[in-house]
Amino acid sequence: QVQLVESGGGLVQAGGSLRLSCAASGRTFSRYRMGWFRQAPGKEREFVAAIRWSVGSTYYADSVKGRFTMSRDNAKNTVYLQMNSLKPEDTAVYYCAASLRTFPLEYEYDYWGQGTQVTVSS
Repeated sequence: QVQLVESGGGLVQAGGSLRLSCAASGRTFSRYRMGWFRQAPGKEREFVAAIRWSVGSTYYADSVKGRFTMSRDNAKNTVYLQMNSLKPEDTAVYYCAASLRTFPLEYEYDYWGQGTQVTVSS
């Protein structure tokens, strides 16, 4: 049974930093693409970042490029999202997801975590 468990969310002031974690279990994730998505109140869920677990190559939404960094720890089967220079518009529930596709669209992610709340105050 695949499980993705996010942690690390919280309340932070604008300009601050948070690191989200996504602990993955139930599969060997070396062939997976892992993604972070977020959903703000009243808005659709949007792509934030992704990583190809096997090679570590990363991809980012323009809105977070240069501020967020996604990484993975093979030994811990965990992916991270380091978020720096946070802005109030980064406030959202952040979700971790996994897909076997190389370049999956959002609906092609097979597994999702429960989400973790990030709130950035101005």
